Amino acid sequence: MHSIEGTMCFPDMIRQGSIDDINAQQFLKISNYEDTVRQLDIYYAIVKRQLLRFQSPITGLFPVLSSDLHIGSVRDSIYCAAAVWGLHQAYRRIDDDRGKSHELGQSTVKCMRGILECWIKQSARVEAFKTRQSAAHALHVKFHLTTGEPVLSDDQYHHLQIDVISLYLLFLVQMITSGLQIIYTQDEVAFVQNLVYYVERAYRTPDYGMWERGTKYNDGKPEIHASSIGMAKAALEAINGCNLFGDKGASWSVVYVDIDAHNRNRSIFETMLPRESSSKGVDAALLPTISFPAFATHEELLLQLTKNNILNRLQGKYGFKRFSRDGCKCVLEDPNRRYYNEGELKEFEGVESEWPLFYVMMIIDGVFRTLPDQVEEYQKLLKSRIYMDEYGDPVIPWYYYVPKEGIENERSEPYSVRRLPANTGGLFLWAQSLFVIAQLLTGGLLHVNELDPIRRYLPSYNRPRRAGRYSAFQAKPAFGIATDLVVQVVLIAESMRLQAMLGTYGIQTQTPHEVEPVQICSSTQLVHVYRELGVCGKLKLTGRPIRPVGSLGTSKIYRVCGMTVLCYPLIFEVSEFYLYRDMALLIDDIKTELQFVGKYWRLSGRPTVCLLVREEHMRDPHFKQMLDLFAMLKKGHCDGVKVRLGRLQNLISSSCIEHLDFMSQGEFPSEMFTQFKQLQHDYIGYQSLTDVPRTLTYREQNLDLQAYSQRSTPDVLDALRTTDNIFAQSQLWGILLEREGPMYEVNGTSTLEALKALYGSAGVLRHWRAVRYCSSLLSHTVDSISPFITTVLVSGKQLTVGVIGRKETVFDKPMTPGEIQSVMYSTIQPYDIIGAVLQQEIVLYCGRLIGTNPDMFRGILKIRVGWVLEAIRIYLDLFPEEKRADATLESLSPFKLRTLLQKVLTVSDWAEEKGLTPLQRRRLEGCLCRVPKHFYVQVWDILLRTPNGIVVEGHAIPAQPTLVNMSRSELSFALLVEEALVRVPSAERRQLCVELLCVLATILRRNPELYLQQALHLDRLLDDADTTYAKDSGLARGSLSAAAPGVSLGYLARAVVNSVLQAAAAPASAAPHDHDSCLVA
Repeated sequence: MHSIEGTMCFPDMIRQGSIDDINAQQFLKISNYEDTVRQLDIYYAIVKRQLLRFQSPITGLFPVLSSDLHIGSVRDSIYCAAAVWGLHQAYRRIDDDRGKSHELGQSTVKCMRGILECWIKQSARVEAFKTRQSAAHALHVKFHLTTGEPVLSDDQYHHLQIDVISLYLLFLVQMITSGLQIIYTQDEVAFVQNLVYYVERAYRTPDYGMWERGTKYNDGKPEIHASSIGMAKAALEAINGCNLFGDKGASWSVVYVDIDAHNRNRSIFETMLPRESSSKGVDAALLPTISFPAFATHEELLLQLTKNNILNRLQGKYGFKRFSRDGCKCVLEDPNRRYYNEGELKEFEGVESEWPLFYVMMIIDGVFRTLPDQVEEYQKLLKSRIYMDEYGDPVIPWYYYVPKEGIENERSEPYSVRRLPANTGGLFLWAQSLFVIAQLLTGGLLHVNELDPIRRYLPSYNRPRRAGRYSAFQAKPAFGIATDLVVQVVLIAESMRLQAMLGTYGIQTQTPHEVEPVQICSSTQLVHVYRELGVCGKLKLTGRPIRPVGSLGTSKIYRVCGMTVLCYPLIFEVSEFYLYRDMALLIDDIKTELQFVGKYWRLSGRPTVCLLVREEHMRDPHFKQMLDLFAMLKKGHCDGVKVRLGRLQNLISSSCIEHLDFMSQGEFPSEMFTQFKQLQHDYIGYQSLTDVPRTLTYREQNLDLQAYSQRSTPDVLDALRTTDNIFAQSQLWGILLEREGPMYEVNGTSTLEALKALYGSAGVLRHWRAVRYCSSLLSHTVDSISPFITTVLVSGKQLTVGVIGRKETVFDKPMTPGEIQSVMYSTIQPYDIIGAVLQQEIVLYCGRLIGTNPDMFRGILKIRVGWVLEAIRIYLDLFPEEKRADATLESLSPFKLRTLLQKVLTVSDWAEEKGLTPLQRRRLEGCLCRVPKHFYVQVWDILLRTPNGIVVEGHAIPAQPTLVNMSRSELSFALLVEEALVRVPSAERRQLCVELLCVLATILRRNPELYLQQALHLDRLLDDADTTYAKDSGLARGSLSAAAPGVSLGYLARAVVNSVLQAAAAPASAAPHDHDSCLVA
């Protein structure tokens, strides 16, 4: 055997300066060719002994530990394959490698194909997972090493780990790009396309993550993990437009990615960083996500923040902890129990196992980022943790643990106890494979461009452009550089007379006939085309699931079967939900759309947005604002986005064009694309448009006919015949619908048809109350409301819907549109018919706003939609001039409602200027349950000093087991406190509770020796403060909430001092002698 001492001394060949400056080949010509061959041969021997020896000769898979002869693990297999491939890449430089390069390459192919075959057998799962991302349909990530059959059932093990599928796609592209042939047939191409659909929804799929256990509590529950989403984002970027047959490929072996799904994953991943999930604030799983192999973000600030977070909180002397309170492989962990008991986590604090694997990751990271000092630092740390096996090969222990007898000492004094390496008798192949890669890189035997041929490590605008006709990510640098992105805009007028009329205002438009041969279509038709992508009859795989095409997707120009197609965005779809009728909302949506596209466009070529102008728009009282918008676009900007308005024919050459070559001429009927219809009129002068009746602001008496629900059906029918009041008719038909059912006929019209007709006519008249009432009776849901709920959730907030005082339903995980509809209608409609659609509107606006203005939601943990509407009602009572005298919340236009929502979310910005009283301000903020920064952490500190807990409205927040089960900064603790505060029925008193807790936290912070013996009753303290204030001021009881903050603070502090400090003394155990109570300084 070669002695390996020579190469193990970590040669100091770390690259200086940027690679681009030095020709890669020159850099790699080590002075002595024979020396290179000798070193590569040493690594070849190591790879044969340490990795390939354990590759299954049948499936090509690898186990987690070399001693395991039964279970092959997909994640570990991919890393092993990557190391073997890395050495294959290094050997390709040598003229005569004696067949080693070929052998290594084929071993890589064998592993990658082995995984593919295991998964193809489970294609029914992929098909089911596309429609419902549930753990029951997850692809397995453990298989039998020799047979490739499933070994652990879904009940025995959590297979839902999106990062594994993403990692596979990522390395698949890297390896194919390097010249390996891994995918053989058209069936396999279709299957890989379906794997793309599998990971596209990572952003809304709670999974079990890289550590296979889900939440930190190890209780069998999945959660949304930043590491899984980041891996998926990187995989989608890598595989977009990739030809799976390499340079021998045809048009049908190309993989397509939904750019909007990619963007959602990107924005949600970047929103979550530096956190890993709601239970894990920091996690080493993010290292391989932000560094090799995924390089999932190139935002410098986020990168540094995340990396420093991991280094500061998880790095140890033997490796890194995976996350805090991780009980995995700790001697205290009970190996016979799959899940932990409640409160068990506390046991593992300070004695978590440490994993040297992450030292290796930091070395590789240092090479990619040209940080020689970092490389050296972790090489030194790693060296002291490596031992040699009987062949003289380096072995990296799986983990280091604190021995049983050292647990107590280690807890009281960190690193006082010597940790021991795992004694498993086998090699931990993930660490060994990364170590080989690290050695090849630091030894100058492998260049980073050979390990990362698609240049994931470079920001996308510095990557070499992939040749070919498919869209490619060419991101613009996002920060600090003035972006020159221009959004191209095409205006399409519905008719020639509308075009003539707009011309009189100096606005040039084109009609659908004028842009021919380009077709203007609805994006729903594109959805049907995409259904053909990835179809495979043999594997029973359908194509792309029916998901709408988002704003970025509709900004590409498509070539399908020889046709050129431009789709208008979703905001122009005439949907069943009534929002499209509100012109002011549409104008706002157009601006948001252009800003969104301008901000998130990451493809080469410019985005082209098609804006439709319909004759119906002209009838709207807000048409003037639309003309103003067009005039602004003509000037070349829209709220900070650069715009170019032009004729479609002139814009096509600079557009982003997507060739949908998977549709061959034969199978696709061109009638499938129905062109956006141009209206034909006999006389096309624009004067004829003045005949178009303007919509008047419709008014009618506001009648409440709910009394009729107690009267007989003939009475209801009589009332229907005699009234022409639209809202009255809606209510009467609603009573019939509930009583007689949707098919009940009156004069040959069924209830259902009558309500649909009313809904239409109320819509034309913009009679919003009646529109909403009918919409609710027809059980409508907002189009694609699901992504908006997800946006709120991943911003670290939750939503609840429901009528105040009734049962609320919490949205704490992403749901399907069907589930959302049933929640909205079962929770709200029985108590408030209009509320069922009104609350959907609020959810939609919150989802939109939190994406663009996250600051508006500062300090709000749960957006309780019922209470948000209450805040808007209070606002309207305070400022009645903001609406018509007879208007109510239900009769406001959707745009007005959105504006009011923004108003109540930004109270602090305008409270002074509009002269709000302290009471009014507390009332508004109390509805939103908004709390100051670090509030929940302060409550935790109070709880530490009140062993009997805090009581709010008779509801206790107990100190035990809360303090044991939860940690100070975690989301679930904050939710527990918020849950208690919301029990306070009046909003202003709720705000006083928050103020009271802040006062108490300050007192306890200044008097560290204080402990509160009794439970802390917030209500009693508030009542005491209120009574004292009433006595001093001569006002009535209950007026404390109207006092200025400075005043109320004093009274709250007095109440705390009086009640708490009289009973306070140090705990008996801590002070044997009597302890004088101490007062507030």
